[in-house]
Amino acid sequence: MKQENSSRRDFLLTGFTAAAAMAVGCSPKDPFEAGADEVVKASGKKVKLLSVDGEIIEVDEAFLKPVSVVPPLTNAEQRLGIEGKKFVMVIDLSRCKNLKKCEEACDHAHGLSPGQNWIKVDAMKDAEYTAPYWQPTTCMQCDEPPCVKVCPVDATFKRQDGIVLIDSDRCIGCRFCMAACPYSTRVFNWGKPEISDEAASKPYSCETSMPQKKGTVSKCDFCPDMARKGELPHCVQACPNGTFFFGDMNEDTISNGAETFRFSELIKDKGGYRLMEDLGTRPNVYYLPPVNRNFPFESGIETDTKEKK
Repeated sequence: MKQENSSRRDFLLTGFTAAAAMAVGCSPKDPFEAGADEVVKASGKKVKLLSVDGEIIEVDEAFLKPVSVVPPLTNAEQRLGIEGKKFVMVIDLSRCKNLKKCEEACDHAHGLSPGQNWIKVDAMKDAEYTAPYWQPTTCMQCDEPPCVKVCPVDATFKRQDGIVLIDSDRCIGCRFCMAACPYSTRVFNWGKPEISDEAASKPYSCETSMPQKKGTVSKCDFCPDMARKGELPHCVQACPNGTFFFGDMNEDTISNGAETFRFSELIKDKGGYRLMEDLGTRPNVYYLPPVNRNFPFESGIETDTKEKK
């Protein structure tokens, strides 16, 4: 039993976890520590999860215990990625109200300067007589990323878990990747980033994209440091309407924190699609069309107007 517990602890602390790999009914202390026999009390707030048998189950939020500590990783480990994972995001356009909470959370978590948003929420309209809608746009984490192919110094790279990252220690600011990206999701740090002294003093990490550096390119990174802890990206957690879903394509599971679905079934049943499919970039961000909307388009106009002032 001791050897089994030790192996499980090693498995979790190396970061190869997902939201489903959380301890249930464990102690508020380290559940693997000898003598940890306290019982967690139910909070009464239920969270829907997908069981290993493919059934939707409800678990009390108090019993979900994400791993909070991850050992430091080398640059090589960060560039390799999380073994056995293939991360994917689904954005439900029917739920977006243009609150921009996703932008705010992302900006704060990555120390982004004003106007350097990695997530952009834009008003879209497909044709003259079609209805407008709000569309959040992130890095598409393409399986065939043009940005990787044009980078002359291997600063932009693709990991085995599907995430495309930027190593700012290598980036020379040539911006070839920005020109190659058909989704215009990259930004250039023209000035010195406005970050705290504490953040600036920490060693640079590809997975956190922190601290930001002047004269380099940056973009949405899918928050791989959060995934290693079994947590959802900041944008997913921040959206009050559950617009963003994140998960593992290999496990065929995605979640917005409150709801969990089979990725393949959701895309099939809701008519999911990818942007600019004809380019052959094979994005790992999917959209659900803005039908049966939770909010009318006009309900987000006020937020958009304030943002532009």
